[in-house]
Amino acid sequence: MSWIDDPEFTPGKPFGPQTLPYGVLGTSSGPTVAVRVGRHALPLRGIAESLGPRLADLVDGASLDPLLAAGPQAWRELRERMTGIVTADRAPAGAELLRADWHTLLLPFTVADYVDFYSSRHHAENVGHILRGGDVTPLTPNWTHLPIAYHGRSGTVVVSGTDIERPCGQRKTSREPPPVFGPTRRLDFEAEVGFVCGGESTSAVSTADLGEHVFGAALVNDWSARDIQSWEAQPLGPFLAKSFATSIAGWITPLEAFEEARVPTPEPEHALQDYLVESEPWGLDLRLQVQCNDTVISRPPFAEMAWSPAQQLAHMTINGATVRPGDLFASGTVSGPDPGHRGSLLELTWGGTDPVTLDDGEQRTFLQDGDRVTVSGSAPGRGGSVVGLGEVTGTILTATRR
Repeated sequence: MSWIDDPEFTPGKPFGPQTLPYGVLGTSSGPTVAVRVGRHALPLRGIAESLGPRLADLVDGASLDPLLAAGPQAWRELRERMTGIVTADRAPAGAELLRADWHTLLLPFTVADYVDFYSSRHHAENVGHILRGGDVTPLTPNWTHLPIAYHGRSGTVVVSGTDIERPCGQRKTSREPPPVFGPTRRLDFEAEVGFVCGGESTSAVSTADLGEHVFGAALVNDWSARDIQSWEAQPLGPFLAKSFATSIAGWITPLEAFEEARVPTPEPEHALQDYLVESEPWGLDLRLQVQCNDTVISRPPFAEMAWSPAQQLAHMTINGATVRPGDLFASGTVSGPDPGHRGSLLELTWGGTDPVTLDDGEQRTFLQDGDRVTVSGSAPGRGGSVVGLGEVTGTILTATRR
């Protein structure tokens, strides 16, 4: 029994007491840190007395920044306290439930750095075959030895629900000898999982210490302009093709909620460097779903990812680079072995040669203006429960720069 009267607040639903993600709501009294409970959100500023002064000070502001900086002991204490509050039979003093879908979600933390990995073998092999032909070796020689990544643009990470303007840049095809400038014609989504960092700023993080430096997980859509990318990424990595926008869910699910979802990553084909070896598994059995408008077009399985978040963080910091509160790193496109598992239109349409048909009969090779992409997801929880990931969604607007 719980004082929260919401049919979605049960262990069998994604946002029951087993999940308790944090976000920031825009309210009439300003931004407020809240915990999602079913269809509702519980602002934490109003229940400060029940949290105690030390924990209340971490969540009475306009963002999750103080909580991220406080570190893992505070994260565990707050989660334990919140679990007790939401499962009690009486509401704490000052409690107020708000409908989560009636309030604007704000970017919940200040993004410090952003790194995007390339950790799905299925995605990497698909892309290799699409771009270089089916008879070539699809993976580059380094791919099975280290988690490949590029350093993205933190300033254009936006919260779910933010409209995405079609970007412009240089494009070049064999039919256009000189490059041309204009809106991308091959705008794509990439279904990913992001990890939000906090705790002590440090480098050379061990794979065993992920929980000391990662606060939680959130779904990410790393939008991509494929035609701009293919021209500019010779030889360096993505730039204008990805820096225009990356969307992140407004609810951050604590890493602790995924304890039952931990699985080993696929067995590597050769021995790894010592700093990448895991003493305990940090692959995650996350089940994603991608919708274009009202049509489900893909169900990518995160358990198929070749590199875990623990290995990604270890690699990201092994050279002396620091991890600090607010850093965000994303998995790279999540894809699986079946055609219905592909986490991007580039793969789903095999480079635009095999269009996807939507429920209304329209076809897509790449995204059109007005299209809405939504990525949602969940994971298995304790006792048969379901752990939810807040959805990330965005609608494509017509380019204004030409």
